Amino acid sequence: MKPPQTLFLVPTLFLFYLLSGQKGVLVSAAHHHHHTQRHLFDWRPTKLFVFGDSYSDTGNNGKSVASSWKLPYGITFPGKPSGRFSDGRVLTDFLARFIEVKSPIPYRFRKVGAKHLKYGVNFAYGGTGVFNTLVLDPNMTTQIDFFQKLIKNDYVFTPKDLHSSVALVTVAGNDYRTYVATNGSVQGWQPFITSVVNQVTVNLKRIYALGVSKIVVTALQPLGCLPSSTAAFSFQQCNGTENALVSFHNLLLQQAVAKLNNETKNSFIILDLYASFTSVFKNKGDLGSIKFENPLRPCCIGISSEYSCGSVDESGSKKYTICKNPESAFFWDTAHPTQQGWRAVYSALQATLEELY
Repeated sequence: MKPPQTLFLVPTLFLFYLLSGQKGVLVSAAHHHHHTQRHLFDWRPTKLFVFGDSYSDTGNNGKSVASSWKLPYGITFPGKPSGRFSDGRVLTDFLARFIEVKSPIPYRFRKVGAKHLKYGVNFAYGGTGVFNTLVLDPNMTTQIDFFQKLIKNDYVFTPKDLHSSVALVTVAGNDYRTYVATNGSVQGWQPFITSVVNQVTVNLKRIYALGVSKIVVTALQPLGCLPSSTAAFSFQQCNGTENALVSFHNLLLQQAVAKLNNETKNSFIILDLYASFTSVFKNKGDLGSIKFENPLRPCCIGISSEYSCGSVDESGSKKYTICKNPESAFFWDTAHPTQQGWRAVYSALQATLEELY
């Protein structure tokens, strides 16, 4: 569904404030090279706990409803749909590989895969936000409630487990999509974005208070560059107004995390998806073997606006098309990167991730 463009018009002064004050703020992380010898220190993560949405979900959504369980999702990895919103691996999988643990088991499989709990748990549900959204799955507060119950009631994880763990928190914009879909006003954008970031801050503090020693939180990706927004421009350019709103979210997040780091001896790291997506678009992902011809064009798309990637009609006929080679596309569908897209983003984020150690 394409959000009506007019809802994204922001008062001009507000926009000007954003664009003038913003330059360079979000790019800094990309230039921050910080090389450390890993594992020379006593702290080494053994578990990953994940909270958020489809950018990090690896299979929590219900199989009957989510497109992530339908073909062609998962065709690159693991070769069939696995509940990931991509043709293959997502951000969680790349972060798990970086800290050298297996990708943690989705919360809904915790009973059948109890032996896998030693790598952590993934509580993320595609489509959710920090507040309630258009999907009925658990929002981030409830996801953290599940985590708390596993620790306090079920004694699944000890304080020592938590001390040697990393949390990944993704916020990919579902709260904002819901705001548009429920006819939120233009005047209301600024206070609404502020309330979203305030709630993210509450969530981060709670995860930290439960004993997790390092917490990685994503800055918002350029929503105006998602295929759902660029379709109106034939996938040739981003929607600058939407990206200005994103920059405001990211500025507030940066301020909140700086304050948290002052209070906690630097336990929080921002993964700057805005800078990493943007640098991949600019270089067309030219990282040696990775090259995206048109980074804004999705690989898998509905044959018309009524359909989306994975849609079939009553007789089971496909109502979507797929590009010849998913590795040549940055976006898989109208909102999510391909596995190769995430790989390029992960490469751009590696210097920041080194700060975990």
